[in-house]
Amino acid sequence: MDQSSIFPTSDFWPLAIGFLSLSINYFVQGGAAVANGPSWSGDPLAQERTLGLWGIFLGGFGQLLTGIYLMIGLTWFPVFANAAPLYMAAVAFSLYGIHWFVIGLRRYTHSDPGPEAWMAIPLFGLSAMGTISFWGNGDIPAAILFIGLMLIYLAEFGARWTNSETAEKAGGVFQLLTGVWLFYLAWGVTMNMANGASYWV
Repeated sequence: MDQSSIFPTSDFWPLAIGFLSLSINYFVQGGAAVANGPSWSGDPLAQERTLGLWGIFLGGFGQLLTGIYLMIGLTWFPVFANAAPLYMAAVAFSLYGIHWFVIGLRRYTHSDPGPEAWMAIPLFGLSAMGTISFWGNGDIPAAILFIGLMLIYLAEFGARWTNSETAEKAGGVFQLLTGVWLFYLAWGVTMNMANGASYWV
């Protein structure tokens, strides 16, 4: 029996959860990198642990939840239409979420960030894949997001490989700018679905 006849198609994709959780995380991580704070305790270790918690729960859990939700809705219970670009979104949300669990835990335990220089290479590739995929499907707002992610991982590679404060600040700037775009996407998706608006998303 055709599974599409069992499960009705849903237009309510969980994208806003992933967009907003990463946006909040990027505001926290990028803002702290650019402004070097604020830090009420004055303890760099305590600040790192706080950044780690936001990375684990917003960057990690929020995105992984969205990725799993999408993948299940495309495979076990095929309820999402427009599956081709949504598959790319499911892959991206899942992998970015898992990698933020690692980064968040690394920051929380104050472990060595150097090996993340190697992580930045395939994550840059994933971002390029998303750019090509969404641009090719005519979803320019999502492609812009992935261009922002490419810039983040380019800066991440430089920061982790050279321990450059300039590259670290550049990464923070790209995180903040991408966080603003993510917030717009979360706003647009939610208002379009919940209020029948027509934001460019």
